[in-house]
Amino acid sequence: MKWEKEHRAYLEEWGPTRMIPSSFELTGHQTYETYLHALAERESGQEKWVPSSSYFLVNDKEKIVAMVDIRHELNDFLFQVGGHIGYGVRPSERSKGYATRILYEALQKCKELQIKQVLVTCTTDNIRSAKAILKNGGREDHPHIDEDGRETRRFWIYNE
Repeated sequence: MKWEKEHRAYLEEWGPTRMIPSSFELTGHQTYETYLHALAERESGQEKWVPSSSYFLVNDKEKIVAMVDIRHELNDFLFQVGGHIGYGVRPSERSKGYATRILYEALQKCKELQIKQVLVTCTTDNIRSAKAILKNGGREDHPHIDEDGRETRRFWIYNE
């Protein structure tokens, strides 16, 4: 509950057309507490979601600079498009190394979860994300192209 105001500010900065993992979204929840409850249900693998864990990356000024969602397993959709790790860096905090850092930290959590081959994806136009993935040892695989012709770059990180 401590992070509600800062979480809302993080989302506000992204604007209405944000492209972030759905676990970051507060829409559809009457209160922050109901959001946290729904997130806990996702983490236990209930509903249509795979088990996952979500984290904030917070700077020394108590500002959320990035968020990450770690999926403990992959379904068909995540194997093609979403991957094990989805993250987003606050727009005002980009180009400061936070994408590389939050991905590194997420990979440490994946080790704890014994996920040895980690799939991370990004859109073809997200050059910064691709660089962060490559800096963390990503090896590019074949892209996924959906029925509308949108291409998703797919990278594997061998996390042993």
